Amino acid sequence: MSAPPILEVSGLVKGYDEKAVLRGVGFTLHRGECLAVLGRSGIGKSVLLRLLAGLEQPDEGSIHFEGREIVGLSEAELLPIRRKIAMLFQGGALFDSMNVFDNLAFPIREHRTAAKTDLPERVRELLGKVGLEGIEEKWPAELSGGMRKRVALARALALEPQVLLFDEPTTGLDPMSSASIAKMIFDTQRATGCETVVVTHDLPLARTVTDRIAFLDQGRFRFLGTFAEAERSADPLLGAFLAGREETSDVA
Repeated sequence: MSAPPILEVSGLVKGYDEKAVLRGVGFTLHRGECLAVLGRSGIGKSVLLRLLAGLEQPDEGSIHFEGREIVGLSEAELLPIRRKIAMLFQGGALFDSMNVFDNLAFPIREHRTAAKTDLPERVRELLGKVGLEGIEEKWPAELSGGMRKRVALARALALEPQVLLFDEPTTGLDPMSSASIAKMIFDTQRATGCETVVVTHDLPLARTVTDRIAFLDQGRFRFLGTFAEAERSADPLLGAFLAGREETSDVA
């Protein structure tokens, strides 16, 4: 019997202060797949990632991870699942009070997945995976935006997760750095076999790294399919988004 999809999501509803953000999102993330979630700003893409990571609970709906329902689990029950689902926040979320070595060592120490004597070698290995050898003693403030995102990815890989969640990984970067991050995500996903969900406005990134795209609008996925299928779609709002055109009143 084949393994179940890594994630099966159905009917996700989430709101804040009586304002609905997600109104019934559902999708399946297949083994080895990279999915990009596209949509306008403030429409709930990052909220969806937080629900998938178990950082928040939905008001309604279901999230099955490796066949197990994770909605409603306690913090203690979620802990081993969170080791398998790593989220990379938009700004990298590095600890400013720690150098690069301690930032990468932090999750390893927290989960006791390596002996103290193995830590330097493990940190060197993780930095090598993102092309940043030899920066263990640098502080986050000394790093460029692209370097911080690479260090954040190295930290996310420390516990060898099964799923990687990226929240706007190229925001604030110049085009060359954005292209570099896109290649890094692609190479990491292919090398590790991690299933990946990328929230992004960056269409070249989505085109480069993803197997499918999901277009979020009014709390639901208005489109879910390949980039080629999206470009053939007759949906005027999706077409305007992909073309970077300003939304008009007749696009609905």
